[in-house]
Parts: sequence; C-alpha cells; structure tokens
Amino acid sequence: MTPEATDKLQNLAIVLFIGLALPPALGFGLNFWVTKESSDRKISEAVLTTRTAICVAQFANSPNYQERLKGYMTLDYSAKRSFLVKGGWARMPGEEKASDTVTDACSGKLDTLT
Repeated sequence: MTPEATDKLQNLAIVLFIGLALPPALGFGLNFWVTKESSDRKISEAVLTTRTAICVAQFANSPNYQERLKGYMTLDYSAKRSFLVKGGWARMPGEEKASDTVTDACSGKLDTLT
C-alpha cells in the first residue's frame, strides 16, 4: 500500500469516527436527544408535581384549613399519611384510592407550609 493510500484510509477512518460518534455524543450529552427511560422519568416527575399541587390545593380549599393544618402538624409521619388518605385529599379526582407516592409528596409539601 502506498503512503498516499494509507493517508487516505486513515483520513477516512477519522472522518467516519467523527461522523458516527460525535453527533450522538453531542445530542445526548447536551440533552438535545433523550432516551425513552429519561423521558418517562421526566413525565412521571411532572405528573407527581401536578398531583402534589392538587392534593395541597384540596387540603387548603376545604373548610377549617388553618385548624386542620395545626392538627396535621402535631401528627407523626405515618399518622400524617393516614390523615391525608382518610380525608380524601391525597386521592385524585376520578380515582378510587390515593397513590402512596402522591400521599408522601403531599405530606412533604404540607410539612413545608408551616
């Protein structure tokens, strides 16, 4: 093989490597592209944030909010969860029962209100 052919082959290999490796590295590295798992995770986080806001709003918009909040703050962790479930604030409209993740997130958000 001649030196010119070797140089051309080497240049071709470099161009192929850059052309095949650089776009995915930049796309995924700079978050221009996302995988299905990461998009599902982001969607789940957004849905949980929205459901937490609904739970807090349901709790805050029911009668005697300030009294219930004071009573809620005196409870321990498991009693707080039970209180939210029994009161129906952690249950989303149209659902039969409250989700554990929504109940936990709602409890954490209510803890930060006072």
